[in-house]
Amino acid sequence: MFEHPEAVLRAVRSGFGARRVLVVGDLMLDRYLWGQVQRISPEAPVPVVHLTRRTQTAGGAANVARNLSALGLEVQLAGVTGDDEGRAALLAALTADGVQTQAVGLARDRATTVKTRVIGNHQQMLRIDEESSRPLAPGDESALCEAILPLLPGAGALVLSDYAKGVLSDSLCQRLLAAARAQGLPVLVDPKGRDFAKYAGASLITPNRAELALTTGVPREDLAGLLQAAASLRGELDLGLLVLTLSELGLALVDDSGTRRIPALAREVFDVSGAGDTVIATFAAGLAAGLGASDTAHLANLAAGVVVGKVGTVPITGPELLAAISGELALEQAAKILDLAAAQARVQGWQAAGERVVFTNGCFDLLHVGHVSYLELARRQGQRLVVGLNTDQSVRALKGPERPLIGEQDRARVLAALAAVDAVVLFDEATPLELILALRPDVLAKGADYREEEVVGAPEVKAWGGQVVLIPLVDDRSTTGIIQRLDAARGAPA
Repeated sequence: MFEHPEAVLRAVRSGFGARRVLVVGDLMLDRYLWGQVQRISPEAPVPVVHLTRRTQTAGGAANVARNLSALGLEVQLAGVTGDDEGRAALLAALTADGVQTQAVGLARDRATTVKTRVIGNHQQMLRIDEESSRPLAPGDESALCEAILPLLPGAGALVLSDYAKGVLSDSLCQRLLAAARAQGLPVLVDPKGRDFAKYAGASLITPNRAELALTTGVPREDLAGLLQAAASLRGELDLGLLVLTLSELGLALVDDSGTRRIPALAREVFDVSGAGDTVIATFAAGLAAGLGASDTAHLANLAAGVVVGKVGTVPITGPELLAAISGELALEQAAKILDLAAAQARVQGWQAAGERVVFTNGCFDLLHVGHVSYLELARRQGQRLVVGLNTDQSVRALKGPERPLIGEQDRARVLAALAAVDAVVLFDEATPLELILALRPDVLAKGADYREEEVVGAPEVKAWGGQVVLIPLVDDRSTTGIIQRLDAARGAPA
């Protein structure tokens, strides 16, 4: 669940504040040959692809840049290409995607990296790579570094996208890391290779299982062992955050507080090409915009889930990410409605994390602005708000057989949709005392139409060191008043 959904939505809607991000790494041109497969070749047991179209787009570190640009950020890209047709095609594609390419240099000793994929019936069938992985010539590396350093001041983040094609050498990585740290600039790394030492001091690295297994020697299948190795590696390399991408299992965050898992949403996967680029791009966007690590990780997980449902190297867009967030928030809202055992566990977890838990209760029949204002003010008394909601049976006992007008499940669902509400718990009793005793909140909130001595649970909450707060109410706003006005309107002459 998002910890601060309102901040996440603001960031995505604003294009992450249009912050500037610098991406450095191995640039590629991704070419696609699309076609249909209807038969097997008589010459060999291979499918025959009837070619119908050709496309090409930016890949590798250039795809990270495309993702950032599609999310609304200003993007500067640095790397090298050959002096060939591939360079012209790549720069044209990047310009069309709004990426600044002034720092894309020429390497005279290599061709532009090109990956050609054959797609038959919307499935990748073959990939052909044209590339060089040898280190850059000293002069080319020096020229690249000198082009990058003036771009660091004022950037929101630096991304090192390493595809092990020779651009991000140990010396270049460490020089850029030192320069970025001197300016307080977060550095995010998508790593490659057996030795991650060149990334020491990075703010975040995002290896996948195979990459982490290669550098730690822990088998890819041993997830528990990999997570332990990730924690050790993070300490050894003085990393701020290590994010282990787990494909269909989501993400694992490793930081000072330990390891947290963010599961992936179930969806059909068509092509994982570029999913890692989307993850690190979304992380860079979120951190550059000031979002917390947990919310940014959740956002990156959603973004990756969108792009794996497409064929080819396709970036995430702002509208797509907003749609994914909306779906996630709908699930999260339903997940706020808890039974007593789940509510106890949730409250204990919040309190263990040092958060003040506020409790209030009511019928909340015909939710109106007075309710919303009251709940928002109650939430401000702490970091979490739990609402005890009278069941239909309880409301009838309190207000008569005609009430409630809205059923308990509908009332709970509407309350859960409010950003101020963190949990909703139904109770049957005439008062919420048993619920209060079970949850042991830090703050008990009630409307200011009550006196403290009239508030159910007040002595008990104060006995364990809690606080009782009376919340001001909006004048002339009540469910009873709304019902009376409706009755009066129905009785008025036409």
